[in-house]
This record gives sequence, C-alpha cells and structure tokens, in this order.
Amino acid sequence: MIGIVDYGMGNLFSVSKALERLNADYFISGDREELLSADALLLPGVGSFRDAMEVLQADTIKEFAATGKPLLGICLGMQLLFEDSDENGLTKGLGLLPGKVRRFPGTNAAGETYKVPHMGWNKLEFVNSSPLLKGLEEDYVYFVHSYYVSAENSEVLLAKADYHEEVSAVVGKDNIFGMQFHPEKSSKLGMSLLKNFLNLVEERKAVR
Repeated sequence: MIGIVDYGMGNLFSVSKALERLNADYFISGDREELLSADALLLPGVGSFRDAMEVLQADTIKEFAATGKPLLGICLGMQLLFEDSDENGLTKGLGLLPGKVRRFPGTNAAGETYKVPHMGWNKLEFVNSSPLLKGLEEDYVYFVHSYYVSAENSEVLLAKADYHEEVSAVVGKDNIFGMQFHPEKSSKLGMSLLKNFLNLVEERKAVR
C-alpha cells in the first residue's frame, strides 16, 4: 500500500493515475497515523520550497524515513529531501540526503543567457547502480523546474541530466529516493522507474 502525502502542494491526480496504471494500491492522506502505516510513501510537490516546508508535516516524513520503509520524492518533493534551498530566502529542508537546492543562474560560463525554468525533455545519464535503474536504458524524461539539486555526496547521485548545469535527476541512499523530473509524464522510462520503485517496495516488505 503506497501512501501519497497530501500537504496541498502536490500534483496528486497525475501521480495517483500513474499508480493506477501500474495496478498499485494507494491512498492519499495528510494524516500522520495513516501515512506511517503505509508500506512506502510518495512525496510529490509543485511550487515553492519555502511554502512547502511551512505546511509539510516534516516530523512525520522524518519518522517514516527512520522506519527504513521506502520514500520517494518527486519534483519539488525530491528537493525537500535535501538540506536547504535558497528559493525565496534560505530555507532548511528535511535533511534526509546531503546536498543543496540552488536556482539555475540563467547565464552560462560564456555569458550567454538561457531559459529558466528548465522545461522539456532531457536525456538521463546513469551514474551509480540502484534497484531503481535495474534493467533500464538511458532515455529522455520530462522536466519542469527553476531550481536544481547540487548533490554534495556523489554516492547519492544515481542519474544526471545536463541543462547548462549538472542536474541531479535521480537520487537515492538506503530507503530514500528522489526524481527531479515527472516520471508520470515521462513516457516509458518514467513509468519503468516507478515500476522499479514498486518492485523495491515489495522486496523490502517481504524481508521486514
């Protein structure tokens, strides 16, 4: 049973529809006890990092993460897993993964400007092995974001993409995972990544 965290800032419809296509059981909730009872949590997110941290039940997410059960952050939800963001002033994140969230500067090393937000299809480059990437091939996924994660610890970087900066696209350590792009909108590879996450949930549930 997958719990989708409802804190008023996630694209709950598209994420839930993706789980339905994968025949996964899920519920949407903002209730602490319900969320802690889930086999895994999905933390979606759209909007401002600061606004999200103000309304998110951070203690509940941290408590769930400490159980060892899988947690997957998507888009803003992935950024919230890290230490802090400079969006609308420096704001502390959940601190479950090492790294900072920074805005695309909009100007490259040659002084040329580029479009922010980063919006469109970019190819993933796999960096470290992970159950999330098992059996998959590098392909294109769909991004929409103005901020990106600068992962200080390369061990948490599973796949990257290039948009004038190195974008941490898939991250993971122990039971904590994140995807900067929208897997539910990313065609075959996106759905395969979600399927691998569900497989991981089943495997870890079996050994608990």
